Amino acid sequence: MFSIQSIFFIVNLIICSYGFYVPGVAPVEYRKGQRIEVRAVKMTSIHTQLPYEYYSLPLCIPKNGTFQYKSENLGEVLRGDRIVNTPYEIHMAENIKCKLLCHKQNNPMNWNPDESDKVASRIEHEYFVHLLVDNLPVATKIVNTDTSEHSIEQGYRLGFMSKGKAYINNHLKLLLKYHKHSQDSYRVVGFEVETYSVDKNELTFADDSCSFPTESRPQLVNEDTGTKLYFTYSVEWGESDIEWASRWDIYLGMKDVQIHWFSIVNSIVVLFFLSGILTMIMVRTLRRDIARYNSDENIEDMIEETGWKLVHGDVFRPPPKRMLFAAVIGSGIQIFLMSLITIVIAMLGMLSPASRGALMTAAIFLYVFMGLIAGYYSARLYNTLKGKQWKQAAFLTATLYPAIVFGTCFFLNFFIMGKHSSGAVPFSTMMALLCLWFCISLPLVYLGYYFGCRKQPFQHPVRTNFIPRKVPEQIWYMNTYVCILMAGILPFGAVFIELFFIFNALWENQFYYLFGFLFLVFCILVISVSQISIVMVYFQLCGEDYHWWWKSFIISGGSAVYILIYSIFYFFTKLEITEFIPTLLYIGYTGLMVLTFWILTGTIGFFAAYTFIRKIYAAVKID
Repeated sequence: MFSIQSIFFIVNLIICSYGFYVPGVAPVEYRKGQRIEVRAVKMTSIHTQLPYEYYSLPLCIPKNGTFQYKSENLGEVLRGDRIVNTPYEIHMAENIKCKLLCHKQNNPMNWNPDESDKVASRIEHEYFVHLLVDNLPVATKIVNTDTSEHSIEQGYRLGFMSKGKAYINNHLKLLLKYHKHSQDSYRVVGFEVETYSVDKNELTFADDSCSFPTESRPQLVNEDTGTKLYFTYSVEWGESDIEWASRWDIYLGMKDVQIHWFSIVNSIVVLFFLSGILTMIMVRTLRRDIARYNSDENIEDMIEETGWKLVHGDVFRPPPKRMLFAAVIGSGIQIFLMSLITIVIAMLGMLSPASRGALMTAAIFLYVFMGLIAGYYSARLYNTLKGKQWKQAAFLTATLYPAIVFGTCFFLNFFIMGKHSSGAVPFSTMMALLCLWFCISLPLVYLGYYFGCRKQPFQHPVRTNFIPRKVPEQIWYMNTYVCILMAGILPFGAVFIELFFIFNALWENQFYYLFGFLFLVFCILVISVSQISIVMVYFQLCGEDYHWWWKSFIISGGSAVYILIYSIFYFFTKLEITEFIPTLLYIGYTGLMVLTFWILTGTIGFFAAYTFIRKIYAAVKID
């Protein structure tokens, strides 16, 4: 149960966590007139889910003709980021009215029909271009005509469709803001863009500058005969009162905080309701049962009334496929520790969106190094189940879940490579991931198993009979499938709102930053899954069914079924994916998410049920 003080402490921690910025990241100071580099990250579309690098299209290249790709962390590579220099020339606090980006007057860029068709296809799929200035991503301000409210889109649209024809945005007005830190010290605190499509015949040139009418004809991308066009840009600087540490606020504007708080309060109410049921029914019933079991009177009446003591000689009987069970639970421990530590670190501001790819990198490395703890507890459980082949069990624990993830991603990577997308994982990165798996994670799991096997198994309060007891026919609602559906509703309700925002971040290229709320939801999930697991196992034992090992794991992961159903609903109602490969990617990655969630919640439920069973059987006298 949460105390009032602990709730206030967590709420204050969540609120304070928004004030943190990334430790070790220092602002860059610029002098007036100093060159600031504009970098391109990638192109993305919510319709294809296939990112492409900036120069996958025939766009203007740097004047020296050399591409300088930034060295990226593991998370950036897996996200499909390919950060590269661009020909834009920007100097601190110096405006540019209009300037050619590449080529010269009377010598426009010339795309052949194939290149034009490629650009038109990207425009049709509504691709966005993502640029960076001083590690700040470009944003486009959108005005809602009905409500006059302003919103922000990440990146800028490559072009637009009109009457079935594609038009490219070939003029960018870069709106940059600076904050004067001192007399001759400037910091970049804002980066927006306004896009224009200007036909080449509408442009007029005078020396190095250019101009075009306010109502100019748009630049058509002609797929039949090719396209001739100019790329131009202008720069407009403005002073701002925004501090450097607050410059991300425009991207992370908390417009939906009330929804999150409503979800949290609703989940806590459900949690207290569950706790009340557990206290009123379970604890009072158990106390009465234990008191009657420990008394010498009315033995026959007691046996007729309840049956959980009747299976004391079988309740700790090892389950079938004990090696697989220990491996699955070990994987669940690894996922649980990885998730918990990652969320806590992110909540404290150490994995800000400004640290691109840091979240995924941290999660991968944490999973790898948690293999030591997972191997230790998996070995103790395997010993408890009287397993003898600990080396094979360690290998299965270290490879079961990673093999499923790696195999699925490797399969999907072939399709991504076929589309020449930057989302395809390079061979060198694959080798690095395999090295992390086999050279670090696998040895750590074996090391954990080595120490775990040297420890005593978990102690059970009762002995197991030689001859297994016959399990009577069970009531219909104790059927495994029915139990999965019943047990999964409340945990899913606790995570539903955050799940919606996480899906938006994954599939609609939005930032997810509310890790304080996510931490609170994670805590609620752990408590609700534990309580439901205890209730379901108690009813199962009362029905004299002692096959609870696998069932506690499977039933506790029942909320994953609802996440699967929700992901299907989200696909058909929120996304506009129509092509085969994006659909395949969605199915593959969502399937991995559902599997991961099942293993996570199943492991939490198993340990809650295991602790509960050991406690209640330790409290009764067994003749």
